[in-house]
Amino acid sequence: MATIPLGFNIDSPRWDQSTFVGRLKHFLNITDPRTVLVPEEELDRAKALVEGCRAGVVPPGSSQEQLLYAKKLYDSAFHPDSGEKMNFIGRMSFQVPGGMAITGCMLQFYRTVPAVVFWQWVNQSFNAFVNYTNRNAASPISLRQIGVAYVTATGAALATAVGLNLYTKRAPPLVARWVPFAAVAAANCVNIPMMRQQEIINGITVTDENNNELGRSRRAAVKGIAQVVLSRITMAAPGMIILPIIMERLEKFTFMQRIRVLHGPLQVLFCGGFLLFMVPAACALFPQKCSLALDDLELELRDSIVAKHGDKVPYVYFNKGL
Repeated sequence: MATIPLGFNIDSPRWDQSTFVGRLKHFLNITDPRTVLVPEEELDRAKALVEGCRAGVVPPGSSQEQLLYAKKLYDSAFHPDSGEKMNFIGRMSFQVPGGMAITGCMLQFYRTVPAVVFWQWVNQSFNAFVNYTNRNAASPISLRQIGVAYVTATGAALATAVGLNLYTKRAPPLVARWVPFAAVAAANCVNIPMMRQQEIINGITVTDENNNELGRSRRAAVKGIAQVVLSRITMAAPGMIILPIIMERLEKFTFMQRIRVLHGPLQVLFCGGFLLFMVPAACALFPQKCSLALDDLELELRDSIVAKHGDKVPYVYFNKGL
């Protein structure tokens, strides 16, 4: 076995995570949709290499570039809390191929109630996988709670979409095209908190800057989940707001009216272009390792930390999920 390069820490971020640009580079790296094509065996080898590097040894001849690529694969496919391999559909690296297909179809098939119902159901099923996969793994959730969260979020999306679809029958065509985004935004406000309700009920683990556990906080959970909701809505917004404007204008051209059958695939491709940037950009809005001032914690937890550490812990840290 070879020793790791001098001064190399595989868990140290390659880019400054206190800045948006640094976080954007980080998430451009780990949400790279090409990683979804990597075979399971290679992902397992990447995990073994990362764990070996953490232990201080790597296979002979391993270069720093190989170690960084292994970390990229590890971050794209394994949960940051548990280290377990995430389901394929729920990985952030699958957001572009999965999201572009579903979003494109929601934007294309918005005119009839059956189409709206079907594609909103497909979208919420996809979101349920993503939200469950990227929860804070230290807070388990039962199958019953998952079912309630799924049904509630799907109901919210369908009620919003169908209600607005009927309400906008006499509205300008562009307004009707924005109905899917309103439904997606409403569903995100329900789906994510419901899927991660155990974090709100029982709190999530908070640590000091050196990852020493300090206790569990419900307020930290609320802050983390609120940031995730805003990130998800931001992720969808440009494609679902700007693309309808583009399509509304393009469809007035004669050549576009001749190729109506291609409007759906065209919207899917456009959505992919938006998501290719917006997935990492939305994930980068807030630090993955979120912080909360000691004064903002629950009184009991705050007093406990002060009693043990005095004024040495001004902030606590936690994984907000994605």
